[in-house]
Amino acid sequence: MKHALMIGVAMALACGSAVADTVADFYRGRNIQLLIGGNAGVSYDLAGRTLTTHIVKYIPGNPTISVENMPGASSLIMTNHLYNRARRDGSVIGAPLNNILLEARLKLLSQQGSSVQFDLSRFNWIGSPVQEPQVMWVWHTSGVRSIADLRGAKIIMGGTAVGADNHTLPSIINRVFGTTMSIVLGYKGPNDVFLAAERGEVHGISTAHSTLMANRADWVRDGKVNILVQFGGTRLHDLPDVPTAIELAPDAEARQLLEFIASKFILARPYALPPDTPKDRVAALRAAFDATMKDPAFLRDAEKVSLLINPVGGEEMHRLIDRIEQTPDAIVDSIREILKK
Repeated sequence: MKHALMIGVAMALACGSAVADTVADFYRGRNIQLLIGGNAGVSYDLAGRTLTTHIVKYIPGNPTISVENMPGASSLIMTNHLYNRARRDGSVIGAPLNNILLEARLKLLSQQGSSVQFDLSRFNWIGSPVQEPQVMWVWHTSGVRSIADLRGAKIIMGGTAVGADNHTLPSIINRVFGTTMSIVLGYKGPNDVFLAAERGEVHGISTAHSTLMANRADWVRDGKVNILVQFGGTRLHDLPDVPTAIELAPDAEARQLLEFIASKFILARPYALPPDTPKDRVAALRAAFDATMKDPAFLRDAEKVSLLINPVGGEEMHRLIDRIEQTPDAIVDSIREILKK
């Protein structure tokens, strides 16, 4: 019995080694193409290039990786290419913008979703190195310190354009919690809204927590802004006393709506392989991604480009994608109605 067990263990180890050797044989001397669905120099591009520098150390066979920017239609062009035309052998990885995760349901970029030529659930998701929760804050002189305080308060939020997160999030808060914030659009970016808040033109904005900390960390430190709520799956370590919108949801329907919106912030920098990629290569690239997220050299380089590493692995990504896909149509229709105003 003991002899048979030892033989079984030896055979299992041999099979595992054979799989690893097969993956290494495929990648040895090969170039992997990383397609980024945004322009060169933007945060998605910097994140992708930083990742490629280090992940090659952990991929069996030590291939090279080249980066190609494929912007257009909020990365729909790249995502459709990855799904329909890219090689399905593990030699092409795609990095879409995170709005793509919701587009198949929301259909905001084209009539009836005709430009969506992919099925999110069939991609082989590798992971996201970053979660990028958004926060809603107001200037300290507003007298507003919580969502409850917003009810009946005359608050003006700054924003850039319809469809931007700084328009979407306060609009959703108004709908879900019965608040009446006004939203003034037309600012070029968050920094312009920051200046407008200092001048008293607006009271605040909804923006990435990382953006606030990178540009105005002293405001948070000195209590010049009151952060009312955060939009993510869980509370940030830096904001343990600020509730997530999901926590405050008044009912199950509101909770589903807020979970749907939060998904794009949890999976802020998604990476995927096309459908039908061999499973052993998918597993190898996921393992390489997970190892890279713990690599001290990668973490140092990520900090240099303001990437706050807080990864989500491939399996968890699939679960979140399934949740997006299973959100009831009535919830999605309600969000679409809010976003189109």
